[in-house]
Amino acid sequence: MTAITQPEIEQYCQSISGESEALKALSAATTERTRYPDNMSGNLVGQTLKMLVAISNSKRVLEIGMFTGYAALSMAEGLADDGEIYCCETNPRAIEIAEEFFRKSGHGSKLKVLFGRAMDTIPSIEGELDFVFIDADKKKYREYVDMVLPMLKVGGLIVVDDALWKGGVLDPQDERDQIIADLNQYLADRADLENVLLPVRHGLHIVRKKS
Repeated sequence: MTAITQPEIEQYCQSISGESEALKALSAATTERTRYPDNMSGNLVGQTLKMLVAISNSKRVLEIGMFTGYAALSMAEGLADDGEIYCCETNPRAIEIAEEFFRKSGHGSKLKVLFGRAMDTIPSIEGELDFVFIDADKKKYREYVDMVLPMLKVGGLIVVDDALWKGGVLDPQDERDQIIADLNQYLADRADLENVLLPVRHGLHIVRKKS
């Protein structure tokens, strides 16, 4: 993907931001054992999510699009011992890697993998959610948002990854560009939400449910 910030600036931010040994090991395994390691969120996104989960005192978290679990494990590190994260994923190989490192991390009891299409597995989750991270099929982003908003508590957060989509939101040239641009505007226009779009990695759109 096209870098949103200068590579030197991003590298500096990564060097200053924290990363546990468990996350470093998972990152290395993802690079070595998958064909598309760039699908991993990476430490700037991971540490941002960890911080948001911690300061919001979130207990019930949903991740749509887990891949090898880097973001999920990052959030688990910021979650209280009695918290839980539901992780939606369709790739069995990615799940195998994720669960291996979840077990090793000491946070495995917080992480529950839901295998299958997110639109099919999310309805199985009972009760309110405090926090949702969306990083899956871009064409379904609006559907994911509309599905989880009624499940999200007032004051809860949704974080949408890849919200700048290679910079394509500035001048949409294809369907994905337009979908992401339309979603950003949709979130900004809703009176029941407040939002901020940050140029972290490939864009993080942070949304808070007001009512």
